[in-house]
Amino acid sequence: MASKVYKVLFFIIGVATLCYMVYALGLDVIWENIKKTGWWFLPVIGSWLVIYIFNAVAFKAIIQEPDIPSSNLHFLTVLKLTISGYAINYITPFVALGGEPYRIMELKPRLGIQKASSSVLLYSLMHMFSHVLFWLASIILILLYVPANTIMITGCLVMFVTGVVLVYWFSRVYQKGFTLSTFRLLAKIPGLKKKVGAFVAEKQESLKEIDSQITELYAQRRDRFWKSLGFEFIARVVGCLEIYCTARAIGLQMSIIQSLIISSGSSLFANLIFFFPMQLGTREGGLALALKSVGMPASSGIFIGIIMRIRELVWIIIGLALMKVNKSSTEEYIEDLQKNNSDVSVKT
Repeated sequence: MASKVYKVLFFIIGVATLCYMVYALGLDVIWENIKKTGWWFLPVIGSWLVIYIFNAVAFKAIIQEPDIPSSNLHFLTVLKLTISGYAINYITPFVALGGEPYRIMELKPRLGIQKASSSVLLYSLMHMFSHVLFWLASIILILLYVPANTIMITGCLVMFVTGVVLVYWFSRVYQKGFTLSTFRLLAKIPGLKKKVGAFVAEKQESLKEIDSQITELYAQRRDRFWKSLGFEFIARVVGCLEIYCTARAIGLQMSIIQSLIISSGSSLFANLIFFFPMQLGTREGGLALALKSVGMPASSGIFIGIIMRIRELVWIIIGLALMKVNKSSTEEYIEDLQKNNSDVSVKT
């Protein structure tokens, strides 16, 4: 019952925020920019279906465990949770993590709270880890293809050192876990000590279990760890096609390498300022700086930013619609077919 209430609450907040975003952009602005983009708008939208499919493959690799039959979720179910979760993240005003509680609540009836929590947490970590690796790879491209100066080299060195530190932190998390240690650290902060300390005392065993499932992925299911990380990284690379297609629509002679650099640079800037829904105002600034660094007009960043927001609106609508869908007839048919095949195998 509680999960249904939260699901309705997420949906209502999502619709309200979506209406505000459409109002803020303006229907006339949205339509004019779609017309200006022309047929290039279709691959912009379609590229994100490919990205979400890769994300879902990575998510499913983490969820599924051979020893837990209930964890073998159908791919369509995972894809639905992936798209809906990101739709909620787009409209979350702080650190874009609103989709994670939604995913946990959706997985809880099938997996239990501990497995659901650890799976969602592990996927979120993998998503962020791939982003850090994407930034590190982009630094090499920047140094090879962008005219270097003292400021550029200094910035790349700072980014590289920061990225290496983050990679080390992620490796420690995958080997040691971090939920229990994080809550214990929070319990030392004045004002939080009493409440968080009581929570840790009450949920210590559950937090330990979540940590053990986090470390188990890298220690005992390493093939799935690398599969998940690989697909998440590929999804990051595919994401540059959005910028490439949009730039081509307005006549910019942009290469794939340049689109990778712009995608990485703008995302780094936007993620440094994470307090706004859809990163309002920050993305355009990041795009303008990144475009300028590769010798293209910074003003084009405004148009590319608007198209990216329109794309997000489209996928928010799709994600919110999927929240109202339980099991599609296709999914039920496939699951029934799998069950029948399993029954036949047992009989033979």
